[in-house]
Amino acid sequence: MDLFILFFSALLQTSTLTVTSPDFEHEGEIPERFTCDGEDANPAFNIQGIPQGTKSLVIIMEDPDVTLTTFSHWVVWNIPPQESIPANTIPGVQGRNSLGKSSYLGPCPPGGTHRYFFRIYALNSMLDIDEDSNKRKLEAAMENHILAKGEIMGWYHKK
Repeated sequence: MDLFILFFSALLQTSTLTVTSPDFEHEGEIPERFTCDGEDANPAFNIQGIPQGTKSLVIIMEDPDVTLTTFSHWVVWNIPPQESIPANTIPGVQGRNSLGKSSYLGPCPPGGTHRYFFRIYALNSMLDIDEDSNKRKLEAAMENHILAKGEIMGWYHKK
């Protein structure tokens, strides 16, 4: 019985994606181009370790340093599995960020320095959810479909 539980739990574990960006280092400053002080363009990403069986990717960008709750800057799903996502692109279906807009919302902290986490997920399916879905609905749809995940974090201080 214990061997079965061990085997089954190993099947449920997710792999780790290695996420990097040619635009900024992990835990480094996000360049102005990708913020509200610049072009408000999304940065590029390189993704290694995408498992076999991946049907789509998801990106969720969040700022945990806001006062009341984590702020969603970008939610995008049904991205074709690829090892490179170029800057300033819409790689999949964009859902609603915390301002209710279906777009990338670059770093724009109201004060001080904030951290921005770009989490990328590999899923074993495409997602059939409304285009106006927010992070909460996206995460519910992703449940039981995540094969691997990884993240890169950058920070920004508004000019």
